[in-house]
Amino acid sequence: MKPALLIALTALLAGCGSHFNKIMKSHDAEYKLRMAEQYFVKKSYNKAQQLYEDVIPYFKTSKEFEDIYYKYAYCAWYQEDYLNAENLFKTYLEIFPNSARAEEIDFMHAKCFYEQSPKPELDQTNTIKAMGMMQTFINTHPGSVKNKEAGEIIDICRNKLETKDYKSAQLYFELGQYRAAGVAFTGVLNNYPDSPRADEYKLMVIKSYFRFAEMSINEKKKERFEQVITECNDFSDRFPDSRLKKEAEHYLDLSQINIKNLSNEQVKTST
Repeated sequence: MKPALLIALTALLAGCGSHFNKIMKSHDAEYKLRMAEQYFVKKSYNKAQQLYEDVIPYFKTSKEFEDIYYKYAYCAWYQEDYLNAENLFKTYLEIFPNSARAEEIDFMHAKCFYEQSPKPELDQTNTIKAMGMMQTFINTHPGSVKNKEAGEIIDICRNKLETKDYKSAQLYFELGQYRAAGVAFTGVLNNYPDSPRADEYKLMVIKSYFRFAEMSINEKKKERFEQVITECNDFSDRFPDSRLKKEAEHYLDLSQINIKNLSNEQVKTST
């Protein structure tokens, strides 16, 4: 950037800052509110937020207060300050429970939790809250145009929780903790029985318990391979058309062979 242009830009920014500071220092609440409205329309949400916050005490008993607080809450939302927006939307509903905008704000309050939902590896408290609040919204507002979006958010959150549970189970498997992996994958399957990946989870149950049986002492191997056989038969019953059926049958065959070999060894030992 050319020095002259840089100097001009710096001066312009300084002038803008100076102008805003003059507005903030003004004792005219009506003037500050007008300027807050202008900043809000121009999407200068940080400046609008500061001015709304400053004038709120002057307009608490006025007819303009609801609209001021409405825009004040949205300033936080538009700046992606979802924690603050969540509290402001909640307070709005407490102050104006019968507002014509109550349904909209109820949805936005729930959506703040969704926006704070982290990637699957992290704590999913906000994800669970978002699901619960979106379901409550649907139940409370059965005819709302937002119900489709609320349902989609619930599905996204559920998929995130499923991914987290799957990754936890997979980690047990990768660490060689096969019994824990079998229990964990069974939990994933039970929690998400209608998942498109349900047959994959069941196959991982089979693999986990097969590895666990292989590593067991001889006295425990037979019963543990029998558990694998039970899981394989359950796979066939639940997923008769699965593309993974042949792989499950492979573990069934291996388990039966292992049990047969164990029985032969016992016969040899006894004779």
